[in-house]
Amino acid sequence: MEHTAPDSMLDPRSAFLEEKAFKSRTVLIFGTITDSSAAEAARRLIALDADSAEPIDVIVSSPGGHLESGDTIHDLIRFIRAPVRMIGSGWVGSAATHVYLAAPRDRRFCLPNTRFLIHQPSGGIGGNASDIAIQAQEILRARQRIAELIARETDKPLSTVLRDIERDHWLSAEEAVEYGLVGRIIERRDAL
Repeated sequence: MEHTAPDSMLDPRSAFLEEKAFKSRTVLIFGTITDSSAAEAARRLIALDADSAEPIDVIVSSPGGHLESGDTIHDLIRFIRAPVRMIGSGWVGSAATHVYLAAPRDRRFCLPNTRFLIHQPSGGIGGNASDIAIQAQEILRARQRIAELIARETDKPLSTVLRDIERDHWLSAEEAVEYGLVGRIIERRDAL
C-alpha cells in the first residue's frame, strides 16, 4: 500500500499558510459541515489547546451540514480549556449556527455583511414504516434540542425560538445582535 503525504506537505504554499494559521491561533470552518471537516476542526482545536491556553479564533462561513458533525465541533469548543472567539463571516446557517453558539455571547462576533440562518433540522427519511417513524421521532428530538440551545444562548423564550425555527429564519448581522445570536459586530481583528 502506497502512503501519500497530505496536500499541505506536497505544496509549500499550503504548508506556509497552515503554519501562519496555527501561529495566529485561527481555525477556519468553511463550506458544508461534514464528518471530515469536523475531524479537521477538532484536530486543529486540540493542537492549539495543547500549544497554549491563549484564545483561539474560529472563523465560520458555512451553510451548515450534518448536525452531529456540528455537535462534535460545538462540544469540543466547550471541552477545551482555551477560550474560543467565534467570528461569523459570509453566512452562518443551520448546523454552522449550532457551532457558532458554542462560544459565550461576549465572545461571539461577526463581520458586517454576515447573514445567519436558524431553522429546524431536516433529514432524508426512508425505509419501512417502522424506520420512518423512528427517524421522524429523532428529528423531532433534535429540533427540541436545537431550540433549547438557541433559547439558552440568546435568552429568548423557548416558544419564540420554536416558532422562529419552524421555517427558515434569516437574520442580518444587526438582527442577529438584536436576537442574541451575536455579541458584537466588528470590522477589524483588533476589535476582538
